[in-house]
Amino acid sequence: MAQFTSHGLSLAYDEFGPREAKKAIVLVHGFSANRYENWKRMGWYDAIASKGLRGFAFDNRGHGESAKPHDPAMYDREAMARDVFALMDHAGVERAHLLGFSMGSHISLTAALVDGGRIDHLVVAGVGGRMFKPPRDEGAMAEAMEADSPDSISDPMLKSFRHFADEQKEDRLALAACSRGARVPLTRDSLMAIRRPTLVVAGARDQLAGPPQGLAEAIPGAKAVTLPGCDHFSCIGHPLFKASVFDFFDGWLE
Repeated sequence: MAQFTSHGLSLAYDEFGPREAKKAIVLVHGFSANRYENWKRMGWYDAIASKGLRGFAFDNRGHGESAKPHDPAMYDREAMARDVFALMDHAGVERAHLLGFSMGSHISLTAALVDGGRIDHLVVAGVGGRMFKPPRDEGAMAEAMEADSPDSISDPMLKSFRHFADEQKEDRLALAACSRGARVPLTRDSLMAIRRPTLVVAGARDQLAGPPQGLAEAIPGAKAVTLPGCDHFSCIGHPLFKASVFDFFDGWLE
């Protein structure tokens, strides 16, 4: 297992594709998932390698094989965004495409605001206009992770995340701490500062994200793609998602 260190935490990662490639990409997974479940199992490693890109995917702090502190202070969203650049530094990569899903999209958007000059193209998926609405219940996700049994969780979406975390054998207390981590809200005004080519992707039935156009309109020049028939959990493996991402990188997506 390959590892790198960011702010004193040891984080696990994979590298794939040709090392001599001129372009690199970093993949940032969603909440309660890991690099294997979101990316490798869904065919992204092979697809990226076949396109001649040098790829990297890492387990966010609190997830997978990475360090799992139980202190919410360790999950400041900006610190998690800087983990992306720590991996790039470790690998000797100055600039890369950045692809995030769900929580990974929030991290990727934050990274673009922290140091957008190191990002070539930005793709954020599993997010949309719902980002600008008030949170449904600020502490509900953490409480779902801390519940003794998923049977006690009434909200279907929260129960789905809890079942997924259990299936992946994730550390639920670390996930609860991650959910409580500090973050500066991403607003329409703040996102106007992003000056990278940006693609926003969401499923047509993704109630957690909302329409991707609602987010794309807040980022100068951003494009939006809606995946037909997909909800939040099914979009990441959809063939149209991969096709849209590579068309975007190649300059074909209008």
